[in-house]
Amino acid sequence: MPDITLPDGKKINFKKSISGFEVAEKISKSLSKQALLISVDGELKDLNHSISKDSSIKIFTSKDKEGLETIRHDTAHILAMAVQELFPGTQVTIGPVIEDGFYYDFARKEPFTTEDLEKIENKMKEIVDRDEKTYREVWKRNDAIEHFKKKGEIYKAEIIEGIPEGEDVSLYFHGDWHDLCRGPHLSSTGKIGKYFKLTKVSGAYWRGDSNNEMLQRVYGTSWSTQKELDDYLNRIEEAEKRDHRKIGKEMDLFHFREESPGSVFWHQKGWSLFQKLISYMRMKQETAGYQEINTPEILDRSLWEKSGHWEKFGANMYTSTTPDEKVFAIKPMNCPGCVQVFNQGLKSYRDLPLKMSEFGKVHRYEPSGALHGLLRVRAFTQDDAHIFCTEEQITEECLTVTNLILEIYKDLGFEEVILKYSDRPELRVGDDQVWDKSEAALLEAIKATKLEYSINKGEGAFYGPKIEFVLRDAIGRDWQCGTLQVDLNLPGRLGASFVDSDGNKKVPVMLHRALFGSLERFIGILIENYSGKLPFWLCPIQTIVIPISSDFDDYAKQVNIQLKKVGLSSEVDLKNHNLNYKIREHSLTKVPMLLICGKKEVDSNTVTIRRLDSKKQETMDLKEFLKKYSALNKAPSI
Repeated sequence: MPDITLPDGKKINFKKSISGFEVAEKISKSLSKQALLISVDGELKDLNHSISKDSSIKIFTSKDKEGLETIRHDTAHILAMAVQELFPGTQVTIGPVIEDGFYYDFARKEPFTTEDLEKIENKMKEIVDRDEKTYREVWKRNDAIEHFKKKGEIYKAEIIEGIPEGEDVSLYFHGDWHDLCRGPHLSSTGKIGKYFKLTKVSGAYWRGDSNNEMLQRVYGTSWSTQKELDDYLNRIEEAEKRDHRKIGKEMDLFHFREESPGSVFWHQKGWSLFQKLISYMRMKQETAGYQEINTPEILDRSLWEKSGHWEKFGANMYTSTTPDEKVFAIKPMNCPGCVQVFNQGLKSYRDLPLKMSEFGKVHRYEPSGALHGLLRVRAFTQDDAHIFCTEEQITEECLTVTNLILEIYKDLGFEEVILKYSDRPELRVGDDQVWDKSEAALLEAIKATKLEYSINKGEGAFYGPKIEFVLRDAIGRDWQCGTLQVDLNLPGRLGASFVDSDGNKKVPVMLHRALFGSLERFIGILIENYSGKLPFWLCPIQTIVIPISSDFDDYAKQVNIQLKKVGLSSEVDLKNHNLNYKIREHSLTKVPMLLICGKKEVDSNTVTIRRLDSKKQETMDLKEFLKKYSALNKAPSI
């Protein structure tokens, strides 16, 4: 006679074992129709799971994250089911849920075509219409291996062989078709709905190892309503238009080469944008009391061993052995170098908090397949800062940093920011009392912002809790950028100390703080958010002066000089092309304003303004233009 406790604390008593279906039906008829899966004491289960003891349960529908992920998991299964019905002899391997969708890897000699994807989609919809019953069976490990080998499914057999001897395995059946899977799943294929779309095919190595066979990976997306699917597909279409690699080429900002994979070759305009961001950040940090430092890019292995990075990140570090057999590493992080600067000279509690910032170039190995323009690189610049403070100062400094981060994001056009808070993991260092204080400080800072936040239980760093700042862009995509971490570990490992008011030496708390995270990645995000049409104060080229004919070149040159004198980034176009050609060319490079000069402008000391994406023109006195736009040439908060 199990007592079932609902999320609101209400209890329902049953006289015998019951299923999730029956619990949902007991709560309400409408819920039983919408229910997709259930959690029993925090563990997700199928709705037909039998509950025989007192349990806390929760019912999930398609409106819940867990429900939507299960829909996607089932859709991945019917993708594999459809492929094997259409193309007998194709082997299935793995098919996980990913952000906004799913994929499945297939072993097949013939490549999938666009026409194949359409056929597969239609077959999937047919399987949904068949409403095949879904159920779970538990098999002996060796029986499952033998079964899949007989079917010719050598990849599935290999997966099961990796399971320890004596462990049973879980199989899910959709009608007669079945797959190795832990679950949970929906009760039938009809519950999936038809709000899915196969999006692309790519290559993928078996188990991610380039020494193994190349498989075909089919990607798809699945949603709970047609509107959600349509909205997602529209976002994808818009994202393709905004691809920073395409726009960056049009704007002549940067390029990449095979000779240095994952490293950016900045062109003059791109480097101008890069430096504008640094200048802006430098100004904000100086006002906030930061001291800017710079530390070496190459440090001896011994320092990385002391800091713990060698053990944690050694496989992703670039190293070199010198002729005298010393091992050096190019820094993947700036923190250890910053601690060395702090350690120079005796520090007092009166010196704290001490804020040190650094635009440090770091290098981390990323697999070639993971590289993606500016968004995933091997060499990048971090806008790092490290704040050394006392335990009593943690709360105030966390709030100050949080407010600074939010102000900077607002300046750059990101007003919708989501915070993610991660507290102590099971394996950690430091005293629990200090953890209590650190966690309380971060939570207080988050609550003071009045922003939405979520808690990632147990996901903090081993040395302290952290906040992640997630930006939502113009088309609804989320980007994790800034971080704030409380470090109770590294300063002590590297010998940092200060003299407290009682005359004794103490180890400072170290706050790690990044706002952009990676400047390269943040520039990619900015380009995509604005579709290349950056805020005026950030534009690498803000104005281009265009004489109507060579008769007015001298006036155009003089206007360009005046623009530069008031701090505007400007060029003059004296090329031998007609006006319409020049307008089209500079519109493609997203220059916000073209200043046209002809006889009328020379005679009246004016400029005619042609704004990006507008056919309307406005004539303005040159002095008035210089005054107005020099004032606009700065971030909103400055």
